[in-house]
Amino acid sequence: MVGRRQKVTDEEVFAAAQRVMSRRGPHELTLAEIAGEAGVTAGRLVQRFGSKRALLVVLSERFAGSAGAVFADLRAASRGPLETLRAYAACMADLAPTPDGLLRNLAYLQDDLADDVLRGHLVKNARATRGEIEALLEAAAAAGELRRDIDVRSLARTVETVVGGSLMSWATYREGNAANWIRRDLEAVLAPWLTRPRARRTSTKRRQSGGNR
Repeated sequence: MVGRRQKVTDEEVFAAAQRVMSRRGPHELTLAEIAGEAGVTAGRLVQRFGSKRALLVVLSERFAGSAGAVFADLRAASRGPLETLRAYAACMADLAPTPDGLLRNLAYLQDDLADDVLRGHLVKNARATRGEIEALLEAAAAAGELRRDIDVRSLARTVETVVGGSLMSWATYREGNAANWIRRDLEAVLAPWLTRPRARRTSTKRRQSGGNR
């Protein structure tokens, strides 16, 4: 068939699937559109994966093991543990580029929660993510960014809950953008534990700036 590729890697298929998923909800998603995005026939994807669900399961499994690499990239681009944590919160805001975009992502989350296999991968990623947050908070305390008497496990759970909950709150109010909304809530959680007055002043300025947008 003209315009179709004879070979495509799994990485290219997964990237194509993610691009289509950014445009289509779970009930609109088709193997044919993913194939078209990847430049191959739907039949080729059926031969390789078996079905749309099977492809999504493999994609979910890969996501489950991605936390380490994601946080490694964030650390490499940041100047310290707290900056890395703030970068993680900004990444969560990427789930809500627009209200409609967030609705699509929530629809996929609903499917994941309703499917035991997909939920298992979701839980694995969540646990790995919380572990990364704990490591960042511990490093921040060791570096003097946070007080040394913090309960790392408790604060990590709070940060995880607040970041996710803040995204849901933004979905309701839709004031400003999701990144600023989540950042304000994260700074409110971190503020009592910061050791540097300058960091507190910066956080206050950010909250005020975000509130004026």
